[in-house]
Amino acid sequence: MSGGSARDRAPDDRSPADAGTPFDGKAYVRGLTTAPGVYRMYGADGGVLYIGKAASLRKRVGSYFTKLHGARIGAMVAQIARIEVVVTRTANEALLLENQLIKALKPRFNILMRDDKSYPCVLLTHEAWPRLAYHRGARARAGRYFGPYASATGVRETIDLMFKLFRLRSCEDSVFRNRTRPCLQHQIGRCSAPCVGLVAAADYADAVRRVGLFLEGRSNAVVDELGSAMEAASAALDFERAAALRDQIAAIRKVQARQYVDGDRADLDVIACVQQAGVAVVLVLSFREGMNLGTAAQPMRVDRDVSEGEILEAFVTQHYAERKPPREMVLSHAIDDAETLEAALAEQAGHAVEIKASVRGDRARYLEMALRNAQLTLATEQATRASQQARLDDLQQLLGLSAPPQRIECFDISHTMGEATVAANVVFGPEGAQTANYRRFNITGIEPGDDYAAMRQALLRRFKRGVEAGVLPDLLLIDGGMGQLRQALDVLDELAVQGVAVIGVAKGEARKAGDERLVFPDGRELRPGAASPGLQLVQQARDEAHRFAITGHRKRRAKARDTSRLEDIPGVGPRRRQALLTHFGGLKGLKEAGIEEIARADGVSAALAGRIYAFLHGLPDSEGAGGPVRC
Repeated sequence: MSGGSARDRAPDDRSPADAGTPFDGKAYVRGLTTAPGVYRMYGADGGVLYIGKAASLRKRVGSYFTKLHGARIGAMVAQIARIEVVVTRTANEALLLENQLIKALKPRFNILMRDDKSYPCVLLTHEAWPRLAYHRGARARAGRYFGPYASATGVRETIDLMFKLFRLRSCEDSVFRNRTRPCLQHQIGRCSAPCVGLVAAADYADAVRRVGLFLEGRSNAVVDELGSAMEAASAALDFERAAALRDQIAAIRKVQARQYVDGDRADLDVIACVQQAGVAVVLVLSFREGMNLGTAAQPMRVDRDVSEGEILEAFVTQHYAERKPPREMVLSHAIDDAETLEAALAEQAGHAVEIKASVRGDRARYLEMALRNAQLTLATEQATRASQQARLDDLQQLLGLSAPPQRIECFDISHTMGEATVAANVVFGPEGAQTANYRRFNITGIEPGDDYAAMRQALLRRFKRGVEAGVLPDLLLIDGGMGQLRQALDVLDELAVQGVAVIGVAKGEARKAGDERLVFPDGRELRPGAASPGLQLVQQARDEAHRFAITGHRKRRAKARDTSRLEDIPGVGPRRRQALLTHFGGLKGLKEAGIEEIARADGVSAALAGRIYAFLHGLPDSEGAGGPVRC
């Protein structure tokens, strides 16, 4: 970015003393540069109202003060107290910076897309016997990555197809190294069993190369190669191999007929947007090298006067800022500033990017299909939201609340006879479970098995943060009876938290779903019955807290056991412990190994292997080091 992200301020930027003066946007624009960059609009309270990018800052920012806008933008412009800009070298830098700032600052008037971390892809590892795997996240492992795919289902279907067609291995390295006989995948014809030498290295390498060609969209080259091999096998009177190659070609042809875009080598995303009553859905239908990679839909809440074009512009900007865009995008609605977006995305991708909103032929049919699927998703989303709202309304009446709760939090405790105690905090709202706000608390410094102390510690930690951040629930559910409920009430009194309704959720006498008792702070109890929508929501939150707590407890317990066992051995630190667990696939595999096998692990000498074996089997060091070796 130019000048290390230098800010270009207009001459009339005001001091705090001038805060009462209306912002003169036209005067501000006259001092702006025509360079590309990112602009931030602030309100009188210092909060960020909006963040945008521009190929020309003067032209883009000026449009807010010289054109008529809808109610949403008009309301935003009326609240502007100051504007800051950051000049960038290129439109692509502006695109990336805008996306980073929107995610970090979450401006009120921006359309915020869900942060889905990364789209999944197929990984073909780079090693002696490569394997196919599902991958999501940073591409740190050596190998070839194919995708991204629109959905996890698309990745798994593709991997499943590759196993059927080319029979590569799927097992983890720790399993692969320790196999002594073929697994079930080989028996059902989905793996060639390289782990036990049932396939020649050259044949396996050919299969790996063909997988790469197929996933690149060059399946015709694979068919031609297999056809030549089939003819050669037939000429050599190896009819069994020729028949196997014939069947493989037929299977590939069937896949081609099902998945390809009528012979077109398309590299495009079809993006449709529909909205109704403040709920919008953006659906992406992806093709790479002509192969259909599936669809992914993203529901979101939007202001009622936001247009589909504005939603699509925000989606394209944020979605492709961290992903390689395709050569072509087909949108259901036209967007402003399409040329700027095309230039920025082309610079990022290293090839031309074309954004279209008017298409014919095949692409029109794909757009119609995407719109139809988006409408179905929207209908499902609205039905789900309506059902959730009905539960909230019923819960309001059930508990005598002044309004339907907008944020419900539920706490649960999990441990095994006091070991590895974990508290879970889950959050529900009008849209259902808010998994991004879930929290776990590792409980320490209490008597093992003291659930009251564990609940008190978790609630203190959560509500101290909540008071500081100003984020408190409308309704707090505590899994348990009056004893656990008292802990919550004491914590809220201690921290002077007001306005939070607190209810205990106690199991019925038969511990049967639907028999739960809702315990009030004054000692009253309510049994709404299984048919109550409000109780169904309480059950859902309680069950989710229970699941989340148990999952955290099991992870903590397993980690504590693995770590404490190995790190008690002299000479085994965190790095060597991790290497051992990775090599043997866990503590169980290590315990089953003999001294010579342990010594084959990276960084483990024969003497250390003897100490490890002795420790794991309760033997003296001398006996472990010199005792019999299991092979």
